[in-house]
Amino acid sequence: MSSHPDPLWTAQDVARFLKVSRSWVYQKTEAGMLPCLRIGGLVRFEPEAVRAWARGERSPPARILPLPRKPTP
Repeated sequence: MSSHPDPLWTAQDVARFLKVSRSWVYQKTEAGMLPCLRIGGLVRFEPEAVRAWARGERSPPARILPLPRKPTP
């Protein structure tokens, strides 16, 4: 077994693994239902997190919303 982690998956990789459309992957990601990593403007997926999610072992993390900024005087 390699000590290197699996490379991150694209939406296309996730779609192929789950046998769904790429648009379905993006819809579930935007709804916060599919665990993902956001890297700049890109969305990537950790293969083991997607596998665990597909087995029902892991829920995606709660979305973190930014705190509202205080108005400047």
